[in-house]
Amino acid sequence: MTPQELRGLCLSFDAVVEDFPFRPEISVFKVGGKLFALTSLDAKPLTVNLKCDPEDAIRLRGEYPGLIAPGYHMNKRHWNTVTVDGALPDGLVRELVEDSYDLVVAGLPRAERLRLDRP
Repeated sequence: MTPQELRGLCLSFDAVVEDFPFRPEISVFKVGGKLFALTSLDAKPLTVNLKCDPEDAIRLRGEYPGLIAPGYHMNKRHWNTVTVDGALPDGLVRELVEDSYDLVVAGLPRAERLRLDRP
């Protein structure tokens, strides 16, 4: 997955905005004002921090050592840093990004969730 594909994937979900609150080269993707993905699209290798269910986070780190690690500068219980350099299948990366988005949406206030569900 290229940096442009990762950015496009993150922006493909409803009501997502890209923000740069830390530095101009750090893309932060938010829904409802809450972070679900953080990446430096120019980094080599390309990595992205994604929210994850704590049990899944541990399982994924065990299944993909060196490619999925505890979230860098994040709560290590709820976040993973995923290396997106082609070693992981693109389908898995897409699934992890979508899961992160879904977890954040699930934590939004009910009114905000309902607004996202409208066509």
